[in-house]
Amino acid sequence: MPAPLLLLDSAALYYRAFYSQPTSLVRPDGTSVNAVRGFLDAVARFIVDTNARQVIAAWDEDWRPAWRVELIPSYKAHRVAGEGENTSASTSESPESEPAELTAQVPMILTALETVGIPVVGLPHHEADDVLGSLAAQLDGPAVVVTGDRDLFALIDDDRQISVLYTGRGPAQHITGAQVREQYGIEPWQYVDMAVLRGDPSDGLPGVKGIGPKTATALLQEFGSLTALRAAAAEGSDAIKPKVRDSIVASSGYLDAALRVVRPVADLPLPVLGAAGSRPTSIDMTRIDQLGVEWNSKASLGRIAAVMQAHATDE
Repeated sequence: MPAPLLLLDSAALYYRAFYSQPTSLVRPDGTSVNAVRGFLDAVARFIVDTNARQVIAAWDEDWRPAWRVELIPSYKAHRVAGEGENTSASTSESPESEPAELTAQVPMILTALETVGIPVVGLPHHEADDVLGSLAAQLDGPAVVVTGDRDLFALIDDDRQISVLYTGRGPAQHITGAQVREQYGIEPWQYVDMAVLRGDPSDGLPGVKGIGPKTATALLQEFGSLTALRAAAAEGSDAIKPKVRDSIVASSGYLDAALRVVRPVADLPLPVLGAAGSRPTSIDMTRIDQLGVEWNSKASLGRIAAVMQAHATDE
């Protein structure tokens, strides 16, 4: 496969870094830098491992957009700081509950990405998933989406050489269509339909009553898509158990809304498309050294700067 474009689910990566690295890693002023170091080291490793030609960091400008909450009020409600308060509104100004030690590091991560020349792309009222979905849809492959969110398996497209580097648990796993078919028994593009049917407690999606992962998979194998399944249920198909059929029909409003909530937006206008995340021809190493001392992170910053420069030279 030719050298791919590397698309980063930034928040997923820095959350993983924060919880996998000791909080004893601090700057001279006592501010934690474990997420900064872990994030930069992981990105540098992913660039090398995939031989990526270009890198783009997708960003959550709004991790719980109001338009999604209006469709499904329970969407990510359990993650809101002060759970139970104001869960029907967008929380873009009241961020997801997270340790203060992590919140303080996010500006440093943004500065580091800018300094080494990795463009950060986010759009108002949209999540990083939407940026990743639009990049995957609009850019020519090959591309590797780095994420811990299995819903993004729906972006996998073997024909266009789009795959996922899954960082959810343990070592990162390279997921292609073959792996999705083997593990889940469905095609990647069916993954959103499956998630909507079975529900997803981590996102506050209730699912359809009486339908778990096995039933959802079996129904999609039988009918191909949620659209076809709903049509068959509405027509009273004998191929669907009566209770399940009744649940699908009764959940019509939920299914309409949930599909829009779960499916990443694919048509966002992305100004980065012109440059497509081109690597810088040079990096300000004086600035890298300065930040390295200030953040007690010389090795991590130096490592990713060196990787970015080396791959720029190789182009």
